[in-house]
Amino acid sequence: MGILNATPDSFWEGSRVSGAEAAARTALAMLRAGASILDIGGESTRPGSAYLSAEEEIARVEPAIRAVRAAAAAEGLDPVLSVDTRKAAVARAALEAGADLVNDVSALEDDPDLAGLCAERGVPVILMHKKGVPATMQNAPWYEDCAGEVRDYLLAAADRARAAGIPGDRILLDPGIGFGKRLEDNLDLLGRLAELRAHGYPVVVGLSRKSFLGALTGRAVEERLAGSIAAACAAFLGGADVFRVHDVPETVDALKVFGAILGRTAAEGKGTP
Repeated sequence: MGILNATPDSFWEGSRVSGAEAAARTALAMLRAGASILDIGGESTRPGSAYLSAEEEIARVEPAIRAVRAAAAAEGLDPVLSVDTRKAAVARAALEAGADLVNDVSALEDDPDLAGLCAERGVPVILMHKKGVPATMQNAPWYEDCAGEVRDYLLAAADRARAAGIPGDRILLDPGIGFGKRLEDNLDLLGRLAELRAHGYPVVVGLSRKSFLGALTGRAVEERLAGSIAAACAAFLGGADVFRVHDVPETVDALKVFGAILGRTAAEGKGTP
């Protein structure tokens, strides 16, 4: 899943696209590099970010989605387009513009109308865990058992989504790495990802260039590609299904090689992937 941030303030400048034409160019490059999903967002949810009005968010994502859909079609491509939003009004506009999937960092909690919209339109949803709100979520977050608490929260969120009419096979779960978590919490989530995956829902991970990688390596956000790839390989081992990344070609290649090695090892009876 390639990240397209139609925002001026997302945490890494390299992920930002300004205008529909730039979104289309970046999208085509990601698709050619191996992305199968493009996640388009108009509101930054980085730590410390402020809430954006639905009107402004729509003005950012709707033209970008239309442009990406048209550019992909002109190339004979039909990617899954995801809208990264927690607002029903934005999701509705995005779906009408050509989006296929809703990626909600609030796990359908922030806007009571969003679950019903997704059920009505029959679109898949990604339910993500976060602790608190983006503006304050990194202010001393605390867990007794982070992986267990996140798992229980997401399974409850999936139950709520199903009760609202969203089929179970259209629900994906994201543990929300970096969203109201300490370094040790993020490591716990990654090390125990298989516990979440064991419940049958596809798992999405967003690890790319995040601050926990900087805490481990001492690298600035521009220098975290190697750490991002290492984290993606660890998530692959844990059973992750979708990798939300800034660096599509490098991550695609790394996971191809890593997966091939694991597959060969398993076939030779020397281990299991």
